[in-house]
Parts: sequence; C-alpha cells; structure tokens
Amino acid sequence: MTNLYPYIPEGKEIKYVSATDTFMREAERVRNTTSTDLNHPTGAVIVLNNDIIGRGSNQSALKNKTLIQFHKNGWCIRRLLNIPSGKKYWLCPGCSSFRHHAEPQAIQDARSLHDSIDGASIYLYGHWWCCKSCWDTMMSAGIKKVYLVEDATNLFR
Repeated sequence: MTNLYPYIPEGKEIKYVSATDTFMREAERVRNTTSTDLNHPTGAVIVLNNDIIGRGSNQSALKNKTLIQFHKNGWCIRRLLNIPSGKKYWLCPGCSSFRHHAEPQAIQDARSLHDSIDGASIYLYGHWWCCKSCWDTMMSAGIKKVYLVEDATNLFR
C-alpha cells in the first residue's frame, strides 16, 4: 500500500478502520462542523488510552465566500502550476498551510490540556494520505498510529 501515497516515512504505515468506528465518526463530525477548507475538508481526533484528547480540522486562509468558491472551482495557484499534492501550500491562500491542517490543529488542541501525548493515535476523516510536514509534526508529538477510514483513497483522492 505504501506506493499509493505521495509520501510516507520509512517504517510508518497508515491503518484503516470502518466509518462506523467511534473515533472515526467523531473525526467526521469535527470535519463537518469546523473545517473551513472546501477543497479538502478534514477532521482529526487524537486518542490516548481510549479517550479523545484533541480535535482539529483543516482551515483555509480565505474567509470571503466568493474567493472560497473561486478556489473550489479550480482557481488554485498550486493546481494551475501543477504543484504536486502535499507541496508548497504557501503559494495559495486557498490551500491550508500545513500548520492549518487537521493533524497539527488536533495536536495543538491535545497539548493545550495534556503535558504529553506520546503514544497517542490520530483518526482522520477526509484524507487519503498525510503530507510530509504533517507526518513530521505527528512523529515529533509522539503519535504512534494513523488511522483513515476504509476506502479513503477512493473517497477522498
């Protein structure tokens, strides 16, 4: 499966769970209620010791509805320049900077209440892979397992 992804760190893997999984359902709820990124709305929950300790979602720098719609309709600088997925987010204000991706947002939320999140898992709804910056952030935070919803590649690619 590794070769399906634009990036995955050596020794890491993505696991899959059913859309009915309790934590995945919460990640979907977070996505549906808080993500402002219309191209790749994504929700994330951090789970430690079977408890949700953090939540986050992709956030767009664009707030104007007309500009958001323009971006959603394909007026994305990264797309127009054929920049591969996961690269040079800073070029386009409609694309979430990696700091505004669901993964770092959920990690920041978890760290606001917990001294350590080492050994935690993350559940992502709305993603089919994780960019290098998000993997680096997750690994440095101590996230051990990354879960996507079954069939995420077909649902969200």
